[in-house]
Amino acid sequence: MYGPRAVERSKVEFGIYLPQIGFSYDEIRARAELCDELGFHSIWFFDHLYGPELPQQPSFEAWTLTSSVLAHTSRLRAGQLVSSNTFRHPVLLAKMATSLDVISGGRLELGIGSGSYAAEHERAGIPWGTVRERSSELGEALAVITSMFEHASTSFEGTHYRVRDMPNLPPPVQRPRPPIHVGGAGERFTLPIVARYADVWNCPTYALGEFDAKRDALRRHCADVGRDPASIRISHEAVLVLAGDESELDDAMRLANRRFGGPGWGLADGGYTGTPDAVVERIREQVQRGITFFVFFTHDRADPATLRRFAREVMPAFE
Repeated sequence: MYGPRAVERSKVEFGIYLPQIGFSYDEIRARAELCDELGFHSIWFFDHLYGPELPQQPSFEAWTLTSSVLAHTSRLRAGQLVSSNTFRHPVLLAKMATSLDVISGGRLELGIGSGSYAAEHERAGIPWGTVRERSSELGEALAVITSMFEHASTSFEGTHYRVRDMPNLPPPVQRPRPPIHVGGAGERFTLPIVARYADVWNCPTYALGEFDAKRDALRRHCADVGRDPASIRISHEAVLVLAGDESELDDAMRLANRRFGGPGWGLADGGYTGTPDAVVERIREQVQRGITFFVFFTHDRADPATLRRFAREVMPAFE
């Protein structure tokens, strides 16, 4: 039911989350190319039809943008935090992901979840079920996607999806499959799906303050399906406020609180804030807790100066 991948237990890696709202394409591409140059592991986009609560702001479609970014970089990996399962049939999504993995030389990271924003579904006329219904759909979708990643032909009979002798050739470059990131922290519906299918559990910003309890719940769900929880890599999605020195920190924090001060952003409960030395120490503390993958969205929306500072003054501590 799942194909656990080898987890690099000691390697610490960093991605940049760049919600693609209010940017020009040239600005996004320039940031991606800089991340590639600086040695970041990955860049991540949201999967919404428009920016939540900001329908008048320009926003690019996630998979189109992921494809373009991978075409214009050479080492950088790219993915979505997270693709909404409600938008695409899993057969189509598996084919898209496989094709992009081949085209990019094996640099796709597949993030997926059950959907998070009802309003865009209502505007678009896309069905929006209950959490239970959408979670059930996600579980079946991942059964289809993982099978298509790992087998030349897939058949599946479920409540929501029925697939018969569906080929998927050529196969993905990454074996046994591109990494599957499942985001969310719901103990009744989401974490059981993580335990069954995910290669990486992405703990989102809103759950950082409850991380220990959520990880314990994930371990229980792993036991229920007979899976070693150590086979699931853990990542943090978190706000990063990085200042050159203490004199710059007040201004950076004011900007961060204006943009990310609400409870859903986890700035107070789980943000990574301070000078490079302070951020290094905070990351080290989390590495000791078993987190080896960090996806940061910065207080200044991935300003090139902050990306360079992080690459120069933080990343070398974890090489």
